Amino acid sequence: MNKDTFLKKNEGMWLPNKLPVGLLKKYYNFIPDADWGERVQKSCVRMNNGGSASFVSPDGLIVTNHHVAESILHDLSSARKDYLKDGFYAKTQKEELKAPKLEVNVLWEIEDVTERVNAAVNAKKNARAMTEARKRVIAEIEKESLEASGLRSDVVTLYQGGAYHLYRYKKYTDVRMVFAPEASIAAFGGDYDNYEYPRYCLDATFLRVYENNKPVKTDFFFKWNTKDSTLGELTFVAGHPGTTYRLTTAARIKYLRDIGLPRWMNIIRRWEVSMQQYGGKSPEHERQAGSDLRSWQNVRKRWQAEVDVLQDPAFMKDIEAREAYVRGLIRKNKKLKSYDKAWDDIEKTQKVLLKIRDELGFFEHGRGFDTVYFKFARMLVRLHEEDKKKNGDRLTEYTQARRPQLEQSILSKQPIYSELEEYKLKDSLSFLLETFGSDDDVIQKILGGLSPAARAREMVKKTKLGSVNIRKKMLQDTKLVHASNDPFIELVRFIDKRSRAVRKVYEEKIAHVEEEAYGKIARALFELFGDSVYPDATFTLRVAYAPISKYTYEKVSEQDWSTIAQTFAHADKHEREGYWKLPQSWLKKEKILTKDKTTFNFITGHDTHGGNSGSPVFDRDLNITGLLFDGMLHSQGDAYRYMEIPDHSLSVHTAGIYSVLKKVYNATRLIKELDAARKTKKK
Repeated sequence: MNKDTFLKKNEGMWLPNKLPVGLLKKYYNFIPDADWGERVQKSCVRMNNGGSASFVSPDGLIVTNHHVAESILHDLSSARKDYLKDGFYAKTQKEELKAPKLEVNVLWEIEDVTERVNAAVNAKKNARAMTEARKRVIAEIEKESLEASGLRSDVVTLYQGGAYHLYRYKKYTDVRMVFAPEASIAAFGGDYDNYEYPRYCLDATFLRVYENNKPVKTDFFFKWNTKDSTLGELTFVAGHPGTTYRLTTAARIKYLRDIGLPRWMNIIRRWEVSMQQYGGKSPEHERQAGSDLRSWQNVRKRWQAEVDVLQDPAFMKDIEAREAYVRGLIRKNKKLKSYDKAWDDIEKTQKVLLKIRDELGFFEHGRGFDTVYFKFARMLVRLHEEDKKKNGDRLTEYTQARRPQLEQSILSKQPIYSELEEYKLKDSLSFLLETFGSDDDVIQKILGGLSPAARAREMVKKTKLGSVNIRKKMLQDTKLVHASNDPFIELVRFIDKRSRAVRKVYEEKIAHVEEEAYGKIARALFELFGDSVYPDATFTLRVAYAPISKYTYEKVSEQDWSTIAQTFAHADKHEREGYWKLPQSWLKKEKILTKDKTTFNFITGHDTHGGNSGSPVFDRDLNITGLLFDGMLHSQGDAYRYMEIPDHSLSVHTAGIYSVLKKVYNATRLIKELDAARKTKKK
């Protein structure tokens, strides 16, 4: 290994204000225009439910994956009308349905505040003091920015502490559903085909962003491509990949491989089976639990793939070789030599984590109380407790700059199914009892002398936190929270001391230590490799580049891409049953669609990760050609180390979406808007 091979050809989740211009010129002879990055940045949208989207018209129309919008469709549905099953299309603007708890953000401004943060930290002598100083100055920066700009203001930690950027977002909370296909075609092949190829999924949904009860007007949007793409064509993905761990040490990865991920896999399997059992009671129970079930199935399959990759000796050998190479360079550098200790510090934190992981997970992270009622109660109790402190001394999620998002969560009008909440609480209380045992005094007091099932039934029956009005009154009046005898408020008050205690141990002996250690590793990489190093993903906007490619993995498929017509042949292979049962809307148009050779799903080599779902795939001229909706199963090790393979990511093509909007759904209004936007001249 050497400096020239440290970064692979199509590797990198690059910052929008620091694009890899040199690499793009070297590999693809492309130099973006001066305003290219800004147009990409302001055309992209972050969804607070964990995905990405983008504007595709000047009138606030955005497009994302169906599976990103699934929770929205679930919340809009009822026993009488299931939009997940039947789909949705607003023929007029008045028919567009408002999402009950969705917030979307558009990154508007970026400011480097690294010097200010470091100036507040450098005089401190130990990890805890440094972290506390950093937390206070970040809270101060965010508050000042929010008050001055009115924009959502988040200080983003990059390079594990190597840099700090202030991101100012335009925030929108009025987002309305425009079009969604039936779940049966959006997730065609279901859990069995997930992360595989070829795929045949219409994983797309359109929404509209409103402000002051009118569609948002924007000059920044991607133009809809209606033609097939070319093999080898350079494309880009801009979205919000979730957390990656590419600076993670070999010791940490080994902990995840041997202990962390296998433990999580068992937990997820439990939750998956629990939702299957609940859903099996009736079609309505299945509808209520469906969103949670599909989410856990998706996570379980992805994490199992990660475990498989980490268990590959060749993969670990590559991780260890990379680490040894970097540490060797550091030891030879007088300026950086002291940073070598960072790897040892991180290895020590894994031993501490092993001791507190259950306490941390079940109490502070709420795994023992899996119900929305507990989440509401904790937010209300802690909000009023944290309000008593100075802004910089509060828990991070309760600072003044974060309060609007907190209040939005508390006042969400999401539907709540008491029977489902009781079922989830019963199972989580049982899990809590299994983990800590019947002799634990705290567990006994939580259960109040009852079984987990009886205690869950009692608590759900007595709580009033399902009412938005009750939560609103408690949000506004701290006395109501202190005087409340709601069982979930009482539960939060009872366990909060234990929860905060384990959180303190985690922060002081793990988080603070790792933050300083990874900061040193990141600074060392800066010194050694300069701009060729990109930061780990943080669910903030990143840009990746790669060509459209063939599927090459183990020669499973020779298809360059799938077509709409081939969807029916795939359905026939599975006798058109179960996950391969096509919706009636498609069956009615079968004669037409079986002749349609328009590209449906395609493969690219983009460096992406969870959170990129719904990201636009676009060309050099900012024409959107697809929506990224999956990573390949064999590429899940990308979370820890970029794997140099041509088939990383899977997308649904805009030409295929456009074709079925016309031929199947008669979405005339939507088609006209996309056509008009495509003809709009650049301003």
